[in-house]
Formats: sequence, structure tokens, C-alpha cells
Amino acid sequence: MGRWRPPTLPGSQYITPAGADRLRAELDTLWRIERPQVTQAVSEAAAQGDRSENADYIYGKRRLHEIDRRVRFLRKRLDGMVIVDQPPTDPTRVFFGAWMTLEDNEGEVRTHRIVGPDEFDMDARYVSLDAPLGRAALGKSLDQEITLQLASGRQTLTIIAIHYDGASAATDPTAPERS
Repeated sequence: MGRWRPPTLPGSQYITPAGADRLRAELDTLWRIERPQVTQAVSEAAAQGDRSENADYIYGKRRLHEIDRRVRFLRKRLDGMVIVDQPPTDPTRVFFGAWMTLEDNEGEVRTHRIVGPDEFDMDARYVSLDAPLGRAALGKSLDQEITLQLASGRQTLTIIAIHYDGASAATDPTAPERS
């Protein structure tokens, strides 16, 4: 058995301004703060002599490789991103950046926002555009149903509200508060 793996499909290239700012801040922190500190620690560990048994040196070199790999990834990812900072022309349908309030068959209500794959971990309510819920919700309008196939069976959700951050909150009283 070889080490070859099929290439992973790249995630969607869309991101919110807050998500782009977070990736830029991470890149800046890694490049300007963390990498120089680790480089200094590796240099000091290397000056102590035998590098083959020096845990500080070995760990530091490993951490440098991790930082450099993440920096390369972030630079490449940010170069290809499309920052979506305007609501769509049809705010009555679910598109990227939409806050949607969903109700299930039992009457439980929950709110989610459709975001890019690089930012869904910023908030528990965020759902990636590439996730099954995100894909199923795209293009749907108010009162339409979304059917998801889960391990526990099928789940049907109804869209009861749609809101965009750039839109007026007065049009949707169930819209989440903007921070």
C-alpha cells in the first residue's frame, strides 16, 4: 500500500470580512511574533551542542516547519479568497452570509449563518457553505423546507426568517443582534 492520497477538493473561495480579518491576524501573528520567537529558541538550543539529543532543538525545528506550512497555506488561501461584504440583490433568499432561522418538526427553533469553510469555527451558529445544511439551504426562500439525510434518519427544517448583516434589522424582528 502506497502513500498516495487523492487530492482534497478545495473549499469554497468565499469569506466574510470578519473571517478574512481573522485569517490575516493569524498570518501576522505567526509571521511577526511566533516565528521569530521559535527561531530564537532553536538558535539558542543549537548553540548548546549535540542537536541529535536536544529536545528543545528538535521540538523547535518541528514547530518551525508547522508555522511555515501554516503561513504558506494562509498566504495561498487569502490570495484566492473573494470577500463578500454586500448583501445579495435578493435578500428574501438564502445566499452566502445569510442568517437563517430554522424550525424543525418538533418546533425547535435555531439560527445559523452561512459562511465560508475557513470561518465556521468562529461561532457555534455558523455553518459552512460546503456543509450539507449550507448546500441544501442555498437559494431557498422563506417558508421553504430543507430536507437533510442524517445518520439518525431524515430531518426536515423550515426556513422561518432570513436576515443579512447589511440589511435593516427592522424588516426581520427575529434577526440576531449584530455585534
